[in-house]
Amino acid sequence: MIETTEYKKRRESLLKQLNGAVAVVFAGEHPAPAVGKWRGDANFVYLTGIANECGAAALFDPSNENPDRRISLLLKPMNNETERWDGYRTPIGAALKKQTGFDAIFRTNLLPSLLTAAIRRTKHAACLHPFAVYPADVSADMKGFQQVAQRVPGVRIEDRTSLLLAMRAIKSAGELKLIERAADITVAAYAQVLKHIRPGVNESQIQLALETVYKQQGGDIAYGTIVGSGLNGTVLHYIDNDRPLEPGDLLVIDSAASFGGYASDITRTFPVSGKFTPDQRELYEVVLKAQLAAIKASKPGARFFEIDAAARNVIEKAGLGDAFIHSIGHPLGLTVHDVVPDHPLKPGMVITIEPGVYLPDRKIGIRIEDDLIITKSGNRNITDRVPKTVKEIEAAMG
Repeated sequence: MIETTEYKKRRESLLKQLNGAVAVVFAGEHPAPAVGKWRGDANFVYLTGIANECGAAALFDPSNENPDRRISLLLKPMNNETERWDGYRTPIGAALKKQTGFDAIFRTNLLPSLLTAAIRRTKHAACLHPFAVYPADVSADMKGFQQVAQRVPGVRIEDRTSLLLAMRAIKSAGELKLIERAADITVAAYAQVLKHIRPGVNESQIQLALETVYKQQGGDIAYGTIVGSGLNGTVLHYIDNDRPLEPGDLLVIDSAASFGGYASDITRTFPVSGKFTPDQRELYEVVLKAQLAAIKASKPGARFFEIDAAARNVIEKAGLGDAFIHSIGHPLGLTVHDVVPDHPLKPGMVITIEPGVYLPDRKIGIRIEDDLIITKSGNRNITDRVPKTVKEIEAAMG
């Protein structure tokens, strides 16, 4: 897990980069999912390590004369009745300060006065949360700053939304360990699931086999598992997972574990009968060749559109350009589709590479996805232990 000291260093680094501006990062008060745990905004989790405090906030007040109050944690007031339903919370005190690494912890009912006082001193606020696209509501920090600005003249509100994007994009050694552990768990799950793939098995049984291994090995489910056979494999976000596997079909599995809050993301395409037909093999080899070309192009200085072009050129030359209907991949981290910084790839970034072709008229979907850590000299593939070549797949299924 990430050490408390690392979260503290992240907050201190952000405080310096604000150059005197006031900022606040909110955990959010969105409803809990129907399945799974409530989890705070990824930026808040990145800075605090606290994932389960609905309504919490971190206030950055660089001009506060008390050094211990330049970074504060604000938590919702305790409610004994609510906590009997949702879980007991640690009261504010020395134990909570040690646990979180914050020297100053308050209740959120003090946020309006603390934020107003901070901005009155500086007349300068910095937005860190991503801006909303109209007509959606403005971001939570922008909303707060605007309310203060209506009461305090001369407030300057600045766009610093790129700060946390840049920080989160480059993973620390601790973060990389968690992502690699998530990948290891996923690799183990795919090794188990290959034993279950055969005609007559339901897609839901494949899903259960994967997710059972995730849980058994201390991981969690990183995102909604996709297990699509035949025509279902041509639906990018297929989630029903309720069709029996049929002989001769291809099976697209897009599923992965998370560990310590960090995700992996793997997709493989397997022949239900254990062998690719000549037609399936030809198409599969095109997608694999495209993926290998994109992986080769993934290195420091490269941009996603260049990596996408490397794969797309292969697929277009095979006459399948219209069948590749999504982008080549995405960054990976605290969220499956993690932050996209406004700069080329740098060492320490983690990305996925996932070309695919989808031919509904032939009931064929093929996607191959791996996770790469960008290094100084290129990249390191942390998920290529899951069989990927035709020879490897047929041998593993044999």
